[in-house]
Amino acid sequence: MSGFVEKPEPLDVPGLVHLHTGKVRELYQNEAGDLVMVASDRLSAYDWVLPTEIPDKGRVLTQLSLWWFDQLADLVPNHVVSTDLPEGAPADWAGRTLVCKSLQMIPVECVARGYLTGSGLVEYNASRTVCGLALPEGLTDGSELPAPIFTPAAKAAVGEHDENVSYEEVARQVGADTAAKLRQTTLAVYSRARDTARERGLILADTKFEFGFDGEALILGDEVLTPDSSRFWPAGQWEPGHAQPSYDKQFVRDWLTSPASGWDRGSEQPPPALPQDVVDATRAKYIEAYERLTGTTW
Repeated sequence: MSGFVEKPEPLDVPGLVHLHTGKVRELYQNEAGDLVMVASDRLSAYDWVLPTEIPDKGRVLTQLSLWWFDQLADLVPNHVVSTDLPEGAPADWAGRTLVCKSLQMIPVECVARGYLTGSGLVEYNASRTVCGLALPEGLTDGSELPAPIFTPAAKAAVGEHDENVSYEEVARQVGADTAAKLRQTTLAVYSRARDTARERGLILADTKFEFGFDGEALILGDEVLTPDSSRFWPAGQWEPGHAQPSYDKQFVRDWLTSPASGWDRGSEQPPPALPQDVVDATRAKYIEAYERLTGTTW
């Protein structure tokens, strides 16, 4: 069992219809038919949405996504219509809300990997492949791949793992032309972002994108290139052969699996609330990632 430890009640906002509560975001629709995405300060780990929030996290994710959308605008259009706060929305939504085009979303997590880690490492150790793609011998945790690879996943419900699938399976699901377009665009965006991060002393190990169609046009949606959807490593500390220090929620994962938490990950019990020092350290990592990438102070 997994999911929300304490599922929040969505706010009732005049002129907006609540559509969905995700791990991090609340999704509404306005009277014009546009989607209104509100990034909360919720945090998920090990398929649980935790009871403790990370202050400012939703604003960091939103502002960093907007920065990246600007960096990528010449490669692929995005779904943002406006950053104006909807009339009647609570003040707390400021800085964490995007009004977006309603797209025909493609049910595929478009994952790009430039380095071997995570679920890719697990598969590689078992079969020397990732999503069915053969890789050379001798790679280890944190190794740079010979070239970036497209390793899609099937989207899962809240509380379940996304499942890695082959490119052939994606082509079967969405058609050969769309699959080819997804792979080409994903790798182009990853390569641009990898080079941008590298200039700022960061390694973009892997990331995931979501795309949808607006008519015939392929559009980049959801969040993009944040610490929630990507692995960023400090380049100066990169050393293949073990897990790398990362700009994400690793503090949370480490605490949850430590004796201090008292939580048994293998049980069906929900994880406990986070201590303040773990909250503060996690918040600091999100903000540091934002500042290093954008070059601006939070």
